[in-house]
Amino acid sequence: MFGGGNLKVDKELLEKVKKFAKLAGYSSPEEFVTHALEKEIAKLEESDSEDEIKDKLKGLGYIS
Repeated sequence: MFGGGNLKVDKELLEKVKKFAKLAGYSSPEEFVTHALEKEIAKLEESDSEDEIKDKLKGLGYIS
């Protein structure tokens, strides 16, 4: 999964990914996650500063 690298995902979250990937018509959970990450990264890249990016990541709960 994910280019041969290891990425740990909570089992509950993985089950949700599988469920919604199938419902949304993605060919695999990996395709769904890749698309979701690409969309989120694109949003972050539109930000003007590193501080804005940090604020957004904090707001999403990714960092504290």
